[in-house]
Amino acid sequence: MSLTESQAPKKTTITLQNGQVLNVTSDSVKKLGALPVIDVSGIYSDNLEDRKAVAEQIRAAAHEISFFYAINHGVDPKYTKNTFEQAKRFFELPTEKKMEVYTGLVPNGYVGYHPMEHYSRAGRPKKDLCEAFNWAYDAKFDPETLDPNEPPINIWPDSIPGFKETLFEHHAQMLAFSRKMTRIFALALHLDESAFDAYIKRPEAGMRILHYPQQEASPEDQNGIGAHTDFECFTTVTQDDCGGLEVLSKSGDWIKADPIPGAFVINIADCFMRQTNDYFVSTVHRVVNKSGRERYSCPFFFGFNRGIKLEAVKTCISESNPCKYEEMMAGGL
Repeated sequence: MSLTESQAPKKTTITLQNGQVLNVTSDSVKKLGALPVIDVSGIYSDNLEDRKAVAEQIRAAAHEISFFYAINHGVDPKYTKNTFEQAKRFFELPTEKKMEVYTGLVPNGYVGYHPMEHYSRAGRPKKDLCEAFNWAYDAKFDPETLDPNEPPINIWPDSIPGFKETLFEHHAQMLAFSRKMTRIFALALHLDESAFDAYIKRPEAGMRILHYPQQEASPEDQNGIGAHTDFECFTTVTQDDCGGLEVLSKSGDWIKADPIPGAFVINIADCFMRQTNDYFVSTVHRVVNKSGRERYSCPFFFGFNRGIKLEAVKTCISESNPCKYEEMMAGGL
């Protein structure tokens, strides 16, 4: 599909948090007709061939660009609506109230509040123009839990009634969807549908709400969130209608992932890329909010059970394509 250039190119480089340096054709955005749009309603079909048909579309998208839209995914939009309402309530709190649940209070937990302009993922002169609240898996809200007494690591504000409950209502829906999608990814890798079932008994399943003010600075100077890849197996993003999500193509161009009403944006993350011996790709992406409005989004990060050994997928290695990576444990490289 052809790309139409929006501005004269200006070559640049970006440095990811892992130290990887990437060449980028330009910090300007190019227009793309669309990322792949996949109707995933077939994942709920009792007919295996229907599920395989969806899986083959996902296989192509996960291999070629990593990102795709998922439509007819079965998650009621009321959960998005309710979550975004709670997000606005939280981010409108005074900074001192939000800092009562500052992420630094839970070392290595990555939960709680991440303040505005707190870091620069891609090393831009100005720090990333966003703020976030993260929460992790809690066994009490997982109907398939193996241990309902597992203590959670989350911290919650005490000044917003219903905040935690509303967010976990949404989290439970995304958890169920992600488990279903994991079976489709198994089919996409030409494995038995149940190949990953043992890997998702107690998954890594973090979620976050993000607030991006309108950005005045250029993308060369500041991003809403800087260029990065995600860590777990795959991420499912719910976004409002502002736009701003941009994906780095193989040619080094930033392309837009404009919102499609009601659709998820799903992307492959680092662990899945590694486990599939780079057959699935984990693509760099960022957010630049030039909409003139406040942008809100809600990604769900899904990964395999922490501590389980992640071996290379057998359909992704051969004598001519040997394993590129050492085995690792889920939850850490």
